[in-house]
Amino acid sequence: MATKALLTIEQYAALDEPVGMCYELSEGELIVTPSADFFHNDLRDDLISRLRNFLASHPVGRAVSEMDVRLGEGVVRRPDVALFQKGRLEGVDLTQVPLPVAPDLAIEIVSTHDRADDLNLKVAQYLQTGVQTIWLFYRSTHLAYRYIQGKRDPEVRSAQAGDRFEEPELLPGFSLPLSDILK
Repeated sequence: MATKALLTIEQYAALDEPVGMCYELSEGELIVTPSADFFHNDLRDDLISRLRNFLASHPVGRAVSEMDVRLGEGVVRRPDVALFQKGRLEGVDLTQVPLPVAPDLAIEIVSTHDRADDLNLKVAQYLQTGVQTIWLFYRSTHLAYRYIQGKRDPEVRSAQAGDRFEEPELLPGFSLPLSDILK
């Protein structure tokens, strides 16, 4: 039986990521996925743009895309979009990769190569390290899932039903109509 070669956070941070590939670290295991397609990146850019526009007039935090965040020993994830509440990054060396702070909101756009068991593990890792809310977007079905701390099952929202995401505790006044982004 072959054993897996596990990496430390330091070994992970020293890796050179080849063009066309993305890395994450899950319990020491290197996760390699192909780069996202045009539609995935377009949705990510739309989400980060909407968040940053909102944050410019409501400075309750900072949003970033594709940032490695350390979620524990041997766990580094790269949410498509991450939101950090105001004050959360005070005193943190923002040149560190991975960032040693978990976001308050993690947004993932589900790609065709993503597997359900991997997504479930990723959501669990986010929640275990204090991420308050996770949004998963499924372009193909026009559905979005919202996971929150302390709740076992996700809330399912539909673009076709006119649903929206609102996070009054994290983003007071922000409203994201799913029909605008899950086209």
